[in-house]
Amino acid sequence: MNNTTNSTTKTAANAVNTSEMRDQYALPDFSNTEIAFAGKSDDELRKSARLFALMNKHWLVGIGSKLGVAAIKMHLPFVEQIVKNTIYEQFCGGTTLLETQKTIQKLQKQQVFTILDYGAEAKEKEEDFNHTMNETIRAIEFASKTPGVPIVSSKISGLARFGLLEAIQRGDALSRESRSEYKNVLKRVDAICYVASLKGVGVFFDAEETWIQDSINHLVNLMMKRYNREKAVVYNTFQLYRTDQLKYLMQSFNQAKKEGYILGAKLVRGAYMDKERDRAARMGYPSPIHPNKAATDDAFNTAVRFCVDHFEQLASCNASHNAESIMLQAELIAQRGVARNHPHLMFSQLYGMSDNLTFNLAKAGFNVAKYVPYGPVREVVPYLIRRAEENASVTGDMSREYELVLKEMKRRGLV
Repeated sequence: MNNTTNSTTKTAANAVNTSEMRDQYALPDFSNTEIAFAGKSDDELRKSARLFALMNKHWLVGIGSKLGVAAIKMHLPFVEQIVKNTIYEQFCGGTTLLETQKTIQKLQKQQVFTILDYGAEAKEKEEDFNHTMNETIRAIEFASKTPGVPIVSSKISGLARFGLLEAIQRGDALSRESRSEYKNVLKRVDAICYVASLKGVGVFFDAEETWIQDSINHLVNLMMKRYNREKAVVYNTFQLYRTDQLKYLMQSFNQAKKEGYILGAKLVRGAYMDKERDRAARMGYPSPIHPNKAATDDAFNTAVRFCVDHFEQLASCNASHNAESIMLQAELIAQRGVARNHPHLMFSQLYGMSDNLTFNLAKAGFNVAKYVPYGPVREVVPYLIRRAEENASVTGDMSREYELVLKEMKRRGLV
């Protein structure tokens, strides 16, 4: 009798172990909406469906974008509350750091990290730049005390005047005032990176327009050289829809290797395509953007392979919403037997989008985070409008997000 019981117990234990091993080696299934939306109640799912249905109406997004900005600027009554209860709730973690805690904890329950991003857009005054610096440092200190927040994101144009970055890149002779202004920029960027290094938190610096990106690269490379000696603290962002970025990624790695620091690289396709092409056409220089999606995809996927090949000396984040590029990295990690939760191999997607990628990656044991913007509604509206416009352009009649939400609603018998 005891032998039979022991045998049954061993068989059950072996079955559990086999199941765990299978899960450990399984690749994520991005079509699994049950895992993707496990954290959403039926009511939350219905609300998301209504929002994405509206966002699929391209004409409505276009009109709404213009009216939304105007209404917020004019302080029209109830507008902020409407925005907060709809598009803001979908794509933002909260108006303050304290408010984001609920979002962070919810994500952490599903093994997903949070990258905090103060969502306010670029300003033009020193006092605004100092405010952004202080807010970013507060976010770093908050992250250091909050489980599940390994990284904070920042934009150099939130810390420096756009025109100054442009003038530096053009090689203009700077006045005494401009030189003083630039010293203040260096101090702000360095203060952020110093505190991040001290607190054990990473910092992502976003990529921006090509006509200020060289200035940004100079600042970020300086910080990496200073603070990435022992571990990756500072990350630059590489927009792979640019024709020169794959080469620049490799050059950056070689430079880091030569100078004895770890390269931090966030990989994105890019966010300024129309703006870049229009400016190139208007000013009569070759477009810096790849001529088609296939060329961009090829550059991005080559960058992914390069980062995985050199993961011991290169800390990367695959910040894509493209399932093929995400699966490529997942397959490479699995094939090479690298730890799926290695800190140098991360994935991230925007909060409120591509949940099928994020949560299925987490379920399969990969190191993945949500980019979670936060801040006052009126400050974050321009960011939200970009999210709406990006989502509206994903497909023709029905966006990818809407399709996935509907699929899960059907699975739950809600439609």
